[in-house]
Amino acid sequence: MATHSRPVLKVAVEQWVPWTKVLTDADGTVRIEGPMANLLDILSNVLDYDLVRPTDRVWGGPLPNGSWNGMLGQLQRQEVEFAVGPFGVTDLRETVCDFSTPLYSENNAILMVRPTLQSDMAGFVKPFTGQVWLLTLLSLAVVVAVMTPLAAVEVRLFKLSMRWSLSKTTIWGLKVFTQEGSVDVPPLSASRLLAAVWLLASLVFMSSYSGILTAMLTVPRVTIPIDSLADLVAQKDLPWRLETGSMMFQYFKEAQDGVRREVFRGISGTFPDCWAAREDIASGKYAAICDKTTMKKAMSWDFSTSGKCHLYISRELVYTNAIIAMAFQSNSTYLGPINQIILTVKEAGILDQWLSAQITNTSQCLRPPTADRSEGIAALSIEAMAGSFLVLAGVSHTITSPPLSFLTQHPPTTVNLHYHYQISPTTLHPHHHHSGPNSHHCDPQ
Repeated sequence: MATHSRPVLKVAVEQWVPWTKVLTDADGTVRIEGPMANLLDILSNVLDYDLVRPTDRVWGGPLPNGSWNGMLGQLQRQEVEFAVGPFGVTDLRETVCDFSTPLYSENNAILMVRPTLQSDMAGFVKPFTGQVWLLTLLSLAVVVAVMTPLAAVEVRLFKLSMRWSLSKTTIWGLKVFTQEGSVDVPPLSASRLLAAVWLLASLVFMSSYSGILTAMLTVPRVTIPIDSLADLVAQKDLPWRLETGSMMFQYFKEAQDGVRREVFRGISGTFPDCWAAREDIASGKYAAICDKTTMKKAMSWDFSTSGKCHLYISRELVYTNAIIAMAFQSNSTYLGPINQIILTVKEAGILDQWLSAQITNTSQCLRPPTADRSEGIAALSIEAMAGSFLVLAGVSHTITSPPLSFLTQHPPTTVNLHYHYQISPTTLHPHHHHSGPNSHHCDPQ
């Protein structure tokens, strides 16, 4: 890098894939790859440099004594002329360095393990909300409560031979609700009018239920448990971490509002950089707040190496339009000439071309998790139907148990038998007929 024909500048570097990938040779020489390495190659036409890394391997943040650590600390102490970065530009950082012309505008979001399609044993109740189910059961109870005395009155008024009880009304109402045929028919007009209303309401309800349930089971939706900062702090299943010494770490540390303050209070630790943490994130060990460029690079690596998508980016952005740039010593004489080179590279579209070359094979993984099912409509699994069968078994056991067995029993049938008995000597002795005062006749009715 250095030809020693010009002053050799010390340049600080630290890893931020895909912008800067730091490599160390066997002899201890530090070199980098990526778009920032390409930019340094252009700068090498006008200056010589040696690359150095901060001993703490962080970008830099303020310490209680007023000094800074990381690469920004090197700039503050004037140990290096500039730092490649690139850095997120903040007012606090500008107190210890000067930033170059902006290189890029970056967004930050939450990176986590990708949600997958899972069977839900309670899925059979998901077509309607709890309020709809409650009102439906209440309607059934009202119909049964009104139908029972109404039918009983009709039976008494018109002296019908049929018997209409609470158990019969309950069974009838359930059969109508589940679209099952019933031999029992309400007695007369008033009860049949109520029955017609319940039949129509049940038809609409069950038709809607069966259609929605079929769609949910055969083409299920994936539940996204975390899609925002509010979701992140509200759950306890997946811990989260921040990058050590990063702009996001300082941003959440200084946050005053509730959600962002809870993010910092609830972190389970830190990691060196998002690229280094990609495997832990993909395995579900923790979620991370990273820049979208690095997240797309991680997705590119994941799909290229495994052929599958194991990472997911939240839809809500945590931080938008963060300006990133190179950092220089305050009042550096090299800032102006390097700014001219940066502008030329940006206006020619070369920087965007360098960056896009680092990120490939991301289109599949950027699709929503519901698109992961490649075969389309899926056959129903045992897990998907288990909930329905468990409820059916529970209801059957409950109905056939002694306290509720009356619902499945038929009422006793009253049979009026009319017998005519005639006892006579003829009956006892068919070949002799006697008539007279000693004859015995018994005619019970």
